[in-house]
Amino acid sequence: MSRVFSAHAVSVDGYIAGRGARPGQGLGDGGTLFDWYSDGDTRSRVFDFFELSAPSARVFDALAGRVGAIVAGRNTYEDSEHFGGGSPHPDAPLFLVSHRPAPELTEQQTLLDNVEDAIAAAREAAGGKDVGLMGGGVLTSALRAGLVDEIVLHQVPVLLGGGRSFFRDLPGHVRLRLVEAVPAPGVTHLHYAVA
Repeated sequence: MSRVFSAHAVSVDGYIAGRGARPGQGLGDGGTLFDWYSDGDTRSRVFDFFELSAPSARVFDALAGRVGAIVAGRNTYEDSEHFGGGSPHPDAPLFLVSHRPAPELTEQQTLLDNVEDAIAAAREAAGGKDVGLMGGGVLTSALRAGLVDEIVLHQVPVLLGGGRSFFRDLPGHVRLRLVEAVPAPGVTHLHYAVA
């Protein structure tokens, strides 16, 4: 069965976007969170426009290669300008979780009103591959529902001091088990299994 995971660049103080995130400026003033995508000399095998350090390319490509479908929240979708009508992953359909209509959806995008149905539909569409979660709200809802297998934090050594927090309020503790920690230039990749 498909595994469900979230992999996000995050500041040390827990933000996935800086202040002022909005459509067309999805990271607000937090653009530094993605500097590691272009600060190396190893081209990604999945996203050929990324040039990462060798350790980051290994981690990034291994994760991206697992993705068969994406589930994203409305803020991520809007701030990413609807992913240009596609998906943040070149080969994966997008399942948008929102209670509001989205008339701009394309045939690669599907609207569902709850994370449980979105993950079920994404698993079916993934063809045996895994489901990636995008956005703090979607991740929190999926954690509440007990549907998350792994969390990967691409932790960037910066304190943004404000913005969009990655983790939202949870009803209780969520135990994690460290699977791998990979230091790389400008980022440390922390891979956790949800215990």
